Amino acid sequence: MKKAKLSYWIATIIFAGFMLFSAIPDIMMISDAVAMITGLGYPKYFIPFIGVAKTLGAIAILIPGLNRLKEWAYAGLFFDLFGAAYSGIAVGGFQPPILFMLLPLGFLFLSYFLWHKIKQQGNKT
Repeated sequence: MKKAKLSYWIATIIFAGFMLFSAIPDIMMISDAVAMITGLGYPKYFIPFIGVAKTLGAIAILIPGLNRLKEWAYAGLFFDLFGAAYSGIAVGGFQPPILFMLLPLGFLFLSYFLWHKIKQQGNKT
């Protein structure tokens, strides 16, 4: 039980940290983030929106309880990562750096799986 809870928090903190660090350049409209996202065909006004959404999602998965909000946050963060990978493939074809997206997606699924495992055992996380 304690092992599952510790694994959950490690995976969740790593995943939330990744999402927060990827959200900061979007919120601040850093030129590299703007170039990357507009290069995929998205408008500039979308960039701070997605950055704030990623930040709120990362915060939501870190707060114990809030089960329904946490479900939505996991879903939104999945769609963000999957959409980013899909957009990259659609615009530039498959490139090996796209495989990097498997890392945060793996932490997302691990965190989500462990959260449900702990929740079934009656603990509040």
